[in-house]
Amino acid sequence: MNINSFRYCMRQSVVSLRRNLWLAVVTAGIIAISLSILGGFLLLAVNADQMIRNIESNVEIGVFLEDGASIEDTRQKLDRHPGIHNYTFVSKEEGLRDFSRSLGDRVLLVGMEGENNPLPDLFRVRANEAEEVPSIAAEISAYPGVELVDYGEELVGRLLNITGWINTLFLVISILLALGAILLIITTIRLSVLARQDEVGIMKYLGASNWFIRFPFLLEGMTMGWTGTLAAAAALAAVYYRLASSLQQEALTFFIQPVTDTTRLLPIFVGLLLLGTLMGGFGSFISVRKFLRV
Repeated sequence: MNINSFRYCMRQSVVSLRRNLWLAVVTAGIIAISLSILGGFLLLAVNADQMIRNIESNVEIGVFLEDGASIEDTRQKLDRHPGIHNYTFVSKEEGLRDFSRSLGDRVLLVGMEGENNPLPDLFRVRANEAEEVPSIAAEISAYPGVELVDYGEELVGRLLNITGWINTLFLVISILLALGAILLIITTIRLSVLARQDEVGIMKYLGASNWFIRFPFLLEGMTMGWTGTLAAAAALAAVYYRLASSLQQEALTFFIQPVTDTTRLLPIFVGLLLLGTLMGGFGSFISVRKFLRV
């Protein structure tokens, strides 16, 4: 396609959009609604993922030492372990004080200080990844001087199962929403092409190539897709940041911490813009194909 043909197709696209303004607006609106639903679900998925990661990051491995075990040797082994994110040491005296505060009555523990302290020294270990907790716990249990390792095996197993199930569910629903949006866009754009089938037939009769006929429709679809997605992204961003701001000012922040990191949110909005533009072009490509068959 030479430059003159390209300019002609551009002009035809602009003229067609002006001539069928209301249909273009309706199509862009449907694209905006479809991708708003998809974008809202993706934002929900990102926040759900962060909540799961926050829960996973709080999973601790309790390493209980035998009486007389070398605390420094255990500390050095933990320092060298590549899968450990951080750890804290809790001496038996500090553990007794914490236990006393949790009971709210220190009188109950009178006489348990010093040599009568029944609690062991303890390391609280956090792994880099929750999936690594079982293997790290097994390795630490073999360290000399380690009496017991506890990490809530059943709870961690359930958490990992739930995480995998939720990620799979979000992926499947996102794909279904995207496919539904594509089908809706194709149906809507097909109405626009149907209204101009006589024009397509005349151009075909005069010997125009399929790509010459298809290209203006492709530009129209991409324009409508980009416009609709831009509106959806702007509305989603405004609503999301307003909601996130209000949540951060409430006591619910302790339980719900909305994602506000631009590096995690920007790919969603940029991806929506690209997806909407491509979906509009793809919808036009599929819709006009029927009328180009010889």
